[in-house]
Amino acid sequence: MTNKQLILSHIRSHIQPLEPVFTGQKASGVLKHDIFAVLFDIYGTLLISASGDIDSASYDDCNLRYLFDRYNIGISVRKLREKLVRAIKKEHALLKIQGIDFPEVDIVKIWKEITYDTLASNRVKDFVLEYELITNPVWPMPNLKKTIEAFNQRRMPMGIISNAQFYTPLILEAILESRIEDCGICPDLVFFSYIFSYAKPSEFMFDAAASALKQLNILPKNVLYVGNDMLNDILPAKKTGFQTALFAGDMRSLRLREDNFQTKDVFPDLVITDLFQLVGHIESVKRI
Repeated sequence: MTNKQLILSHIRSHIQPLEPVFTGQKASGVLKHDIFAVLFDIYGTLLISASGDIDSASYDDCNLRYLFDRYNIGISVRKLREKLVRAIKKEHALLKIQGIDFPEVDIVKIWKEITYDTLASNRVKDFVLEYELITNPVWPMPNLKKTIEAFNQRRMPMGIISNAQFYTPLILEAILESRIEDCGICPDLVFFSYIFSYAKPSEFMFDAAASALKQLNILPKNVLYVGNDMLNDILPAKKTGFQTALFAGDMRSLRLREDNFQTKDVFPDLVITDLFQLVGHIESVKRI
C-alpha cells in the first residue's frame, strides 16, 4: 500500500454510519435558467457532519485522551483546546489586518505552533487527521454517490466551494472510494478555504469560481450552487450571480439564519431535502 492508500484506509476504519435528522422542510422552488455546472458545499451538504459543520467540533474527551496518550502529548485536552482557540483567533486577527474579510487558517500551521514542544513536525498531520475524525464524525448524505454519478454520466461540470482543511478532500475521497476528479469533479472548479486563506461567507472563492467558469464559457446565471447555510452559502452565491439550492436534509447542519439581517431578504431558488432532487430540477428546466 502507498502512504495515501494507508491514510484512506485509516479514514474508512474511523467513520461510522450516521443518519440525517429530519428538518420538517419541504422541497420547493424552480430554476430560472438552464444549468451548465453544479458547485457544492461539503460539510452538511455532501457529508453528514455530527457537529453540523467544520467549525463546530464536538469533544469526546475519552477518545481524545487516548489520542493524546498515543502521541505523547502531555497536556490536558481542555488546555490544549484552549491553546488551539487562542491561536486561531490570533491568526484570524493577523489575516484581517492583511485585508481578508473572513479569514481561514491553515490548521496544520496552527497545530505545529501549539504542539512544537511535544509533537514532532512530521507527525502533526497524522495527529490532526485523527483529531478531526474524532471531533467531527462524518458520513455521506443519502444519495450522494447516486447524485454525483448521475451528473458525471450527463457530463455536467461539477465543483466545490467549501470551508475546508487538508483532510477534507482525503475524507471525501475515502467516502466516495475514488479520487474526486474521477467522479467528475473538475480540479479547476475546486476551492478550499485553507488554500486561499478566505472562508465563507466571503465572496472571494465564489468570484474565483465564476472566473474559472468563464474560461469554460459558463455564465454565473447558468451555475447552481448547493449549500446548507443561508449566510455562508446562499448569500455569497447569489451575490456572485449563481442560482442557489438550499440543502435542508439534516437538522444538524441546516442554517436558516432567520435572525440575521444579512439574509432577511435572501431566498434560494430551490429548497431540496435530498441531493438527488437536483437531477430532476436540472432536467426539468431544460423542458420549460
